[in-house]
Amino acid sequence: MQGRALCKAFSQNGVSTAILDRVDIDIFQHDFTVIMGPSGAGKSTLLYALSGMDRITDGKIAYQGKTISRYSENQMARLRSQEFGFVFQQTHLVSNLSLYENVAVAGYVGKKRSPQEAAKRAEALLEQMNVGSAKDRFPAQVSGGEAQRAAIARAMINDPGLLFADEPTGALNKSNSEDVLNLLSQLNQSGQSILMVTHDVRAALRGNRILYLEDGKVLDELNLPVYDAGQLKERETQVNGWLSALQW
Repeated sequence: MQGRALCKAFSQNGVSTAILDRVDIDIFQHDFTVIMGPSGAGKSTLLYALSGMDRITDGKIAYQGKTISRYSENQMARLRSQEFGFVFQQTHLVSNLSLYENVAVAGYVGKKRSPQEAAKRAEALLEQMNVGSAKDRFPAQVSGGEAQRAAIARAMINDPGLLFADEPTGALNKSNSEDVLNLLSQLNQSGQSILMVTHDVRAALRGNRILYLEDGKVLDELNLPVYDAGQLKERETQVNGWLSALQW
């Protein structure tokens, strides 16, 4: 995915405020890319713009060689359901559907598999996310960590080319956060491309590429090896040093 000269502005009472200011960004296949920055920097706005959930004011977004920023709403909806996966701070699971039904329905909507194949894929993903035993429970009957793991299964049901994650551990305690981050790392190491927004350094350590956004602009970039829990201390020191130099 590629974004060029991305601008996003809001107008209120005749005053225009720039949220994204001519941002250039590349999201490379198989990378775990992280976007960090202070509150109000435009992190989530950039993620929503790249995923087509929000429209840019100016600029160009391309995915697999196609300029998706020119797509109609119907074209974008189809692209999101078939090629993108989404994980948010809140799970947005449908409360009156079981975990299994939440995942399977997303597979039916994506139409990349037959209903029977989508059903099997849903069960397999819930097992992979370690919530297979809770598949028949409703979201209110499971822990926050279990619900978020089910949400990741839902995001993966249509084999997305790119998985978008917006503060995926923001509502979880430390233990559940680690479980979710471990799953994201495992997905990335199996080849899944991920773009994650976070303010949490522990989460950012999972990326092999961290972009620092401030005042709607990418100020700097840090490239790292693929995450290795055995080298966590050294990685944490490097990332904290980089952030400190940026006056994080």
